[in-house]
Amino acid sequence: MTQSANPAFYERVSAELADIDAQGLTKPERVIASRQGPVISVNGRDVLNFCANNYLGLAGDERVTQAGIKAQEKWGAGTASVRFICGTLEIHKELERAIADYLGFEDTILFAAAFDANGGIFEPLFGAEDAIVSDSLNHASIIDGVRLCKAKRYRFANSDMADLEAQLKQARADGARDIIIATDGAFSMDGYIGKLDEIRKLADQYQALIMVDDCHATGFLGPKGRGSFAHNGVKVDFVTGTFGKALGGAMGGFICANANVVALLKQRARPYLFSNALAPSVCGSSLEAIRIAAGEEGDKLRDQLFANAQRFRTKMAEAGFDLLPGEHPIIPVMLGDAKLAQDMAARLLELGVYVIGFSFPVVPRGAARIRTQMSAAHTFEQIDRAVEAFTQAGKELGVIQ
Repeated sequence: MTQSANPAFYERVSAELADIDAQGLTKPERVIASRQGPVISVNGRDVLNFCANNYLGLAGDERVTQAGIKAQEKWGAGTASVRFICGTLEIHKELERAIADYLGFEDTILFAAAFDANGGIFEPLFGAEDAIVSDSLNHASIIDGVRLCKAKRYRFANSDMADLEAQLKQARADGARDIIIATDGAFSMDGYIGKLDEIRKLADQYQALIMVDDCHATGFLGPKGRGSFAHNGVKVDFVTGTFGKALGGAMGGFICANANVVALLKQRARPYLFSNALAPSVCGSSLEAIRIAAGEEGDKLRDQLFANAQRFRTKMAEAGFDLLPGEHPIIPVMLGDAKLAQDMAARLLELGVYVIGFSFPVVPRGAARIRTQMSAAHTFEQIDRAVEAFTQAGKELGVIQ
């Protein structure tokens, strides 16, 4: 390696990594040697997987896999282009239409990642005369998207409607032209479902638009899995989402909205204009996942998913664990200390359960946890085995009595 002209920089990087490790905040990458599913191969052994966003169990589904393979066989590995040059295939338009129809919107714009969807929605639509009122627990991608926009910024405490109203009043008093309320539909670290019915009332009162990030809701929350807004029985102006979780587990994001809004985003959204078109294989797999999620089989998968969540939540509470309340298949097991979360995850892996400890900066300091996630692919027997492993590890580490 060539000697650097600035060795102090590399020394600083090394020191920061050492400090992260000393605090128990290092997030190791464990290599998986199998297809995604309720059982995966890690370090040469099969373990139960309770930390994937694979809510409907479709990431390893053979039909979804084969649909991606067929799309790649027909359309190739990719377009080698952004959409507006020579990167728009028929399958892109088919996927845009499918997700828009599924969620009940006029049109859709696709992105290489859901992070890009949230990063690209605000700046083209809102300027210095406008206001963004954002939930304090919103995903990092929304926070970054808001930072890229010149609109005035207001923040309200998580799902606190009194604080939201105060911020809306302030935005109106400050002379905002348009106001948009931005919120996660389901908050990924906590499993809380956004109070969109109450947000809808305030939005109507203050003539505000609503943007919802439904990455952890599309496919399984609400009637037919249409998302958190459907779960709350309301309409919203913009929904961002992903094909990387319930809808196939691959990657790629989208914004569903009014047709003219989508048309403007396609002219101005920088992550769309300057990123390669979504790979055909992702489009093919996502189309098959939407077909499954929207039908009767999707209803059965959703029923199983929430039955699994209820079983796990009940048995873990009975064992004495501190769980955040809720109904979502994200069920955080609260531990507080970052090193304890890492030690607990490591012991659980030894016991045959693959989970991850979450700590700062992913969650606030002192709020470390193991975020468990249920899948429709889990069986009750696997749920019970996971609880037994948690109970054993919890007693060994002094988490429970």
